[in-house]
Amino acid sequence: MTAARLTLHAACVVLGEAGVLIRGEAGAGKSSLALALLDRAGLSGRFAALVADDRVRLERHHDRLVGRAHPRLAGLIEVRGLGILAVADLGHEALPACVPRLVVDLVPAGPRLPEAGPEPARILGLDLPRLVVDRDLRDSGLAPVLVLAALFAGAAGRPGVASQPHSATERAL
Repeated sequence: MTAARLTLHAACVVLGEAGVLIRGEAGAGKSSLALALLDRAGLSGRFAALVADDRVRLERHHDRLVGRAHPRLAGLIEVRGLGILAVADLGHEALPACVPRLVVDLVPAGPRLPEAGPEPARILGLDLPRLVVDRDLRDSGLAPVLVLAALFAGAAGRPGVASQPHSATERAL
């Protein structure tokens, strides 16, 4: 039987109405990408808020995941070299929860020209579209643009993005 709850070492933001779950090893740049996404979305006039940094609690509710911050970390984000700061002090909002619609996996290296996109991320029995971003791409500054494009322009057919409906309801539509 699939567990109904899970805690991940990850970051989570809301862009528009969709949650983005950012996974990766310690030091991979999860918090940095989260802040860059908040800034980029804000500059383009889209709503953006932090849900969680460092620990994301996920629960399955019917055919959806709901992501929340660990209670002791709610509203806080680590900025390497500065410490743990209130996201409000950085000019951003925090939300208590969201529905993740995209998983971004931060990896050390990826293929230069992948033949096919990555498999969807399977979390608590649900498949979510997945974008794989390697260190070179993050260092280029293009990661926030690609994440926003994958989320808002539709992931289908984009290199490096797995696009799968995440619920039986969406598969039927």
